[in-house]
Amino acid sequence: MKGIRRSLAAGLTLVMAAGLVLTGCAGRTEEKPTTTTTPAASDPAKKPFEGVEIRFLASQHPWTDTVKKDIAEFEKQTGMKVNMEVLAEGNLTQKLTVELTAGTGTVDVFMQRPLQEAKQFEKNGWYADLNTFAKDAKKTPAEWDMNDFHKGPIQAETVNGHLVGIPLVTEQQIIYYRKDLFQEKGVKVPTTMAELEEAAKKLNDPSKDFYGIVMRGQGNPAVTQFSSFLYSMGGDFVKDGKFTMDSPEALKAFKIYGDLLGKYGPPGVLNMHWQQASALMAQGKAAMWVDANSLYLNVTAPDKSTVGDKIGFAQFPAGDKGSAPYSITSWGLSIAKSSKKQDAAWEFVKWASSKEMVLKTQAAGNPSARASAWNNPEGTKSWPKEWVEVAKKSGEIGKPSDRPLVINVGKARDLIGEIITAAIGQKDIAAIAKDRNVKLNELLAEENK
Repeated sequence: MKGIRRSLAAGLTLVMAAGLVLTGCAGRTEEKPTTTTTPAASDPAKKPFEGVEIRFLASQHPWTDTVKKDIAEFEKQTGMKVNMEVLAEGNLTQKLTVELTAGTGTVDVFMQRPLQEAKQFEKNGWYADLNTFAKDAKKTPAEWDMNDFHKGPIQAETVNGHLVGIPLVTEQQIIYYRKDLFQEKGVKVPTTMAELEEAAKKLNDPSKDFYGIVMRGQGNPAVTQFSSFLYSMGGDFVKDGKFTMDSPEALKAFKIYGDLLGKYGPPGVLNMHWQQASALMAQGKAAMWVDANSLYLNVTAPDKSTVGDKIGFAQFPAGDKGSAPYSITSWGLSIAKSSKKQDAAWEFVKWASSKEMVLKTQAAGNPSARASAWNNPEGTKSWPKEWVEVAKKSGEIGKPSDRPLVINVGKARDLIGEIITAAIGQKDIAAIAKDRNVKLNELLAEENK
């Protein structure tokens, strides 16, 4: 919080100086500032952001749940009002697209997924370059410390040399499993794809409304979780500038993912995103859930899970080419280029991504991009030791992306998702994969014109 007080003191000095200049111009009508970022104030006790309101569009996420508890304190210290709107991630992207296209300046700060949106948003000119603020010693005190962020997450938030966001949440794909059932049934914690399927088969019991495994089954959302299967089988979304969703490696990965959910998953899995999948696990109706480690509170917190004390964590299983889970920056915080209150917006971003707040959000279960949070016992004490060990190991070996890095990533995910849902439906996917791969390469060619 030292950074906030220091920046506020500096801002107040500037405001007072501006007031002296204006009062010395007798006979002139005072002009209103073009923005309301730092309102003029003749009262020395008035906070430099007093009366400023910013609009923050956020995603439904455990990080959001933690931060919003402290926004009132930020408002008290700065005099600023943060109007926060929380939306499901798909709705958030749609709303941002509509409003940022309009360019009315009504959005100031927003959460964004760098791997999903950064290229397109940057191409459209929707991001303010945060280097302008982060490298300005007058606006950003040394203790905020840009060098404390891990290199990879900052790279993920950098497009064409512009810092488009500050990384908030990092995550890796892991296995969540029922320790009690694995021990009771004598099932080995999976370390390979074959063992993963064997465990799912052995623990699957549909007659008792209990299932061997649950994962995302909706086509588009499932792509990110499928990525680790693809990498571990030796495949990739794009190789040598071409999509390869019909390669032997990709077809193997599709079949494994499809068989797991098609044979040992719950009914209605094709409609499941992470919220529905985690809820099933939390209700004690699945033996395993494979998804992002950042979501672990959804299946362990007492107020959300009936089996939280029975959940174990394991590294993503090895395929033909070993274990290669994704390790990515899932969410970042950005400022809209069209915002008329960018200084105030940066004050909020700086606070939300400060060492103090990051330590708090990480301690609450949101893996961060700050080294200081990982090196501070406070940052890991709320996590099970097993979870921390798996997270660190996965971060060391993981791949930096969980989707194809193309501008029209939404359409690409839709097409890949169609192959995934066909595989879950136990269809012959070879022809489907070939057809969708042609369309994917047409999409890529259009982008490269």
